[in-house]
Amino acid sequence: MKIIIIGGVAGGATAATRLRRLDEHAEIILLERSGYVSYANCGLPYYIGGIIENKQDLTLNTPESFSTRFGIDVRVHQEAIDIDREHKIVTIRETETDRVYREKYDKLILSPGARPVQPPLPGIDSHNLFTLRTVEDALAIRQFIETRKPKSAIMAGGGFIGLEVAENLRHAGLDVTIVDLADQVMTPFDADMAALIQAQLKKNGIHLKLKSSIAGFEETETGIRVLRKDEASLEADMALLAIGVRPDTKLAEKAGLQLGLKGAIVVDDTMKTSDPSIYAVGDAVVIRNAVTNQEALIALAGPANKEGHIAADNICGLEAHAQGSLGSSVVKIFDMTAASTGLSEKAAAAAGIDFDRVVLSPLSHAGYYPGAQSMFMKVVYERQSLRLLGAQIVGYEGVDKRIDVIATAIKAGLKADALADLDLAYAPPYSSAKDPVNMAGYIIRNVSGGLMKQFHWNEVQDLPAAAFKLDTRTEAEYAAGHIDGFKNIPLDELRERLEEIPAGQPVYVMCQSGLRSYIACRILMQNGYDAYNLSGGYSFYSAVMQERMPASSALPCGMEIK
Repeated sequence: MKIIIIGGVAGGATAATRLRRLDEHAEIILLERSGYVSYANCGLPYYIGGIIENKQDLTLNTPESFSTRFGIDVRVHQEAIDIDREHKIVTIRETETDRVYREKYDKLILSPGARPVQPPLPGIDSHNLFTLRTVEDALAIRQFIETRKPKSAIMAGGGFIGLEVAENLRHAGLDVTIVDLADQVMTPFDADMAALIQAQLKKNGIHLKLKSSIAGFEETETGIRVLRKDEASLEADMALLAIGVRPDTKLAEKAGLQLGLKGAIVVDDTMKTSDPSIYAVGDAVVIRNAVTNQEALIALAGPANKEGHIAADNICGLEAHAQGSLGSSVVKIFDMTAASTGLSEKAAAAAGIDFDRVVLSPLSHAGYYPGAQSMFMKVVYERQSLRLLGAQIVGYEGVDKRIDVIATAIKAGLKADALADLDLAYAPPYSSAKDPVNMAGYIIRNVSGGLMKQFHWNEVQDLPAAAFKLDTRTEAEYAAGHIDGFKNIPLDELRERLEEIPAGQPVYVMCQSGLRSYIACRILMQNGYDAYNLSGGYSFYSAVMQERMPASSALPCGMEIK
């Protein structure tokens, strides 16, 4: 059997090596139009910033290593330009010589990936404007920084790549401005969680220009000018474009394969295209959202690797099926981490799901053990069934492991309140006896069971006029900052001061993190009051409203260390 793979990196390279492990005698040819077939795509921003010092460290496998270890014929600088499906022939152009030749195949795997969105704006081909997709792109950007010594950069786009590149440009000493058409960075996150990310960016000297539309680019004597619609232009020594990616499916379209969502290649759950001899994997294919079961495009390395594996298995006669993707992701923002899995609030609403959510602000490990750090967690679930839909976490330590636990719970079909029952490892340097994931489950169980009612940060300004508003923090915490209209009665004084709270009025209660106010709500509810707890507490409210991430170190009660 002769198998040709078009495109390397995550999907294509994984498929190639899996094929060899399953079939020692297959002829496997991997074509890659760039000069690098298997590289750390996600590491490119860190090479630009000098965190990864040597370009050799970006290369995971070379054509030589593929040949020596796996017996795979890897050909770089080779671009597939045509597929003759009837005769099973791929036409290939050597990009360095323009020589054109043909190869027959029995099975074909397409792994072309996605290409950066480059709208037809004036000046889009400016010399000081860069995109980042390949190793060659990263080499060019770093060389520009090392030789031209730019002092400033404009980052067009506030997604994953935009934020990672912006951080690394700051690390390289540049003054950085992010420009984005959206009203927030990181649009997969809800606006309140994105506000925490924006706070971190600003804290580290990155300027944000949101709700700003780029109209074009102009080269200047010293760099580049970014033109904006109805706004003053911006100037810098260099600019980078990272406003999204599109499936790179020109070859598949030319071959007459079925295309779907945003022009991506339609595949079944075995990764087979509309042609039974052709499979497709990676960023160029339509996959299934594992929560909504709707079609989706998820340009992440994890799904691409799995899809390469699945395609190889099915080609070699094993039965393997794609399970859909949760889109689990994590991003480093200086010393902070932001992660998500499954659906956000806005994604759940867009899917027509009747959802609820809880927000909590736990510590990364036991508060009595030195170095505990704050995090904010939002868990989204279906209101009636308690089906776990997704989560977002922003914090400093332990964020990645908590999002992975929740992603696993979603995959396993656990209900949201069952997070309370997970038996998770505990020692004071690593967690608390009730891990933050457990705490989320307990809160959901209380809410769904009627033991607690809640209200959210964006509802504070619209509370009923007749409501009594109660702040149960200490006097010192209250004096340091509070929400107008909330009366301060510390939790430990509440039982003796219940007469100060009018009967027959709803009571909206807050504390720093939501824990003490929950206790207060239980006291009030058992004394005949209709009480509601502020989800996430004052800590979350103030962080979102002021775009101010709390200090990384915190006391168990949620008070910041001054």
